[in-house]
Amino acid sequence: MKTVLLVTIPRVLLGLLFLVSAVDGFWWLATGSHLIHPPTSERGVAFEVALQNSGFLWPLLKTVNLLGGVSLLTNIAPALGLALIAPVMAVIVLFHLVINPQGIPVAVILVVLGSLLVWAYRDRYAALLK
Repeated sequence: MKTVLLVTIPRVLLGLLFLVSAVDGFWWLATGSHLIHPPTSERGVAFEVALQNSGFLWPLLKTVNLLGGVSLLTNIAPALGLALIAPVMAVIVLFHLVINPQGIPVAVILVVLGSLLVWAYRDRYAALLK
C-alpha cells in the first residue's frame, strides 16, 4: 500500500499532467489553438508565445513532455522519464513563482509529486552523485 501511495499514484499523476501538456502542445502546433489553457498573466502569455514562435523550442519541449509522460505512465524506465522532465518542471515552477503567480498551486503539485518520485528512485540516481 505504501508503494501505491508514494510511488504509483505520483508517477501516474505526473505522467498524466505531462501527457496532457504534450497533447495540448501538439494540438496547438496543428491548429493554432489550445485544447486547455489555464489562466495566465500577460507576461506569461508573452513568454509562451515566444516559445511557440521560436520555431523549434515548442516542439522540442512538447516531445520531451510526451516521452517523459509516457515513460511514467507505462512504468518503462520511469527514472529516465523523470530525469527528462525534471528541467521542464524546474522551468514551470520558476515560471509560476516569477511570472504567473496564480499558477503556484500547480507548481506546488509538481514539486510534491516530483520530490516523491526522486525519493522513490534515489537508488537509480545515486551513481550520478558519486
